[in-house]
Amino acid sequence: MRAEEPFDSATDAEGWLDEATASEEEIDTLVGAGADLLNRALHAHAAASDDPFGIQLRPERASAVRIGHGSGKEVAASRFTAAREVDVQGGGNARRRRDQELRPQERLAAVLGGRESIDACETLILRARADLDAGRRREAALQLRVGLEAMLVELDGALADPDHEKDMAELGTRRGEAGGAANAALRGDLPVDEERRVQELMVLCERVLRRRRVLRG
Repeated sequence: MRAEEPFDSATDAEGWLDEATASEEEIDTLVGAGADLLNRALHAHAAASDDPFGIQLRPERASAVRIGHGSGKEVAASRFTAAREVDVQGGGNARRRRDQELRPQERLAAVLGGRESIDACETLILRARADLDAGRRREAALQLRVGLEAMLVELDGALADPDHEKDMAELGTRRGEAGGAANAALRGDLPVDEERRVQELMVLCERVLRRRRVLRG
């Protein structure tokens, strides 16, 4: 990640490593930036190789995460002059993550057992979120438009819940904003105001899906 800014000395490199691993905030920032860079490369490879099954990676799913420094040849061979393994899974978030993982396992069992199905809007909204988080704003706007339209049909009346009905009504009212953002994306880079609308609508769509998962139990 610092290929354009090489260290002047081994002492400078060691000082950077000390600072980079000094706090959880520093570690999260650096690991997140590294994951973003890797995912951009993986996305580009998938597009260049015409591979529809290209993967994206998340740091918390890695078997090991290391922060370190080394020469160009060392790093190219996945080696370091010095490195430290960092924990991106433990700490105070571990229990919350286990609790969050339990419900998806139950849903997975229901889907595989034929008791539930996956709606098209779920897949489309997930793809839109992946694009948005990866900085692919045009793609996110286009995915969101179709995902929102599918949600308005598939989840209409899905829950006897006032909050669900309120959110669905708002999505229906704002569906034109999703269309406007998608049309803007077709013309080129997404303007700031359109990106803001996409962000807001994404949060609203995800809230609808999350509520349904929770209330279904």
